[in-house]
Formats: sequence, structure tokens, C-alpha cells
Amino acid sequence: MTENPDRRPESAGYSEYDVQREVTELEGRSATAARIFDLRRIIGGLFVLYGVIVTITGITDSQSAIDKAQGVNINLWTGIGMLLLGVFFLAWLKLRPTVVSDGSADEE
Repeated sequence: MTENPDRRPESAGYSEYDVQREVTELEGRSATAARIFDLRRIIGGLFVLYGVIVTITGITDSQSAIDKAQGVNINLWTGIGMLLLGVFFLAWLKLRPTVVSDGSADEE
């Protein structure tokens, strides 16, 4: 009779409680990793960072730089747009957080 390699024998010192605790811990780590690496956080953070840089550049632009863009302070408007988009992504992340399924719905 062959043993199931996925099942740990009781004689090895593993109880059902230990296995369940280990599975719960791994599921928790997986959910944390899914929240940390959510693309909305990365995209929102980058847009906010670059938006701040471009907005500061737009505020400190000289008149000759503005004249090159036909009188429009393009750096300022682009920076503000990037800030708004970044804040949108971060607000979306806060209002609709990532829900990690436990996999039981797939089995049914």
C-alpha cells in the first residue's frame, strides 16, 4: 500500500491541529502579499510621486519655458493631473480593498 505524500503521518509528531495552524498561517501570508503587491498601490504611489515632482517643476518654470508651450504651463497642469490620478488609485484601493478567496469556492 502506497502512502499519500501530501499527508503527514501522525507518528512524525504532526497533529491535525499543527497542520491546520500551518495552513492558516500560509493563507494569512498569501493574503498579506496580495494586499502589499496590489497594482493600484504601486501605480497610485508612482503617479503621486511623479505628480509632485512635475508640479514643483511647473511651479518653478521660467517664463521662457512657458512660452515654448504656447503660453500654457504644461508641467503644472500635467503634474496636477498625475496627482489626481494617483490619488484616485489610492482612494480606490482604500474604498475597495483586495479580497483574497480561500479557494473553497473553486472546489464546490
